[in-house]
Amino acid sequence: MDYLENLKDEELVRLSRKGNEAAFEILVKKYLPLVYGFSRRYTGNPDKAADIAQETFIKVWRNLKKFDPAKSFKPWLYTIAKNTALDWLKKREEIPFSSFTTKEENENMPFDIADPFPLPDAVLERKIAVEKIDALAGKMPEHYQLVITMREKEDLTFKEIAKKLKKPINTVKSHYWRAIRILRDNTKE
Repeated sequence: MDYLENLKDEELVRLSRKGNEAAFEILVKKYLPLVYGFSRRYTGNPDKAADIAQETFIKVWRNLKKFDPAKSFKPWLYTIAKNTALDWLKKREEIPFSSFTTKEENENMPFDIADPFPLPDAVLERKIAVEKIDALAGKMPEHYQLVITMREKEDLTFKEIAKKLKKPINTVKSHYWRAIRILRDNTKE
């Protein structure tokens, strides 16, 4: 078995496809920590990650004959791990509304479910505020306008803005905070 540990993945897969269980064990031993770590990041749950990792290797074993030996094993393995984790996420138990009952009377509980969307008056207020800020920003020096637009509307980082404008990052930050201060001072009522 020692000689197997020195073989490349492709050779271990070839031997595994021929029924060499020791070769498959080497693949599992090599990739189990990676698949488990991937699954743990995906689920946030160590027990589920272990289940997903185990299920992944079962699927690999069952589908080894379908594996294209001309391709790399590791991406194929990760694809199976990802799909297994996605299946787990889809299967997570959801509690149906009908199962919510009060403890005392075994009756359905009333639900006050908040609407995630703002009310029309809040939308209008925000639109007016955005228009006012845009008008004020239009009166600022161009270098302030650029930084504000790139940061707030294009959602760029200071590093990305500095690179685009070919300016030091501290200059970009300074322009941004000065522009914010100007906007804040001019929007106070």
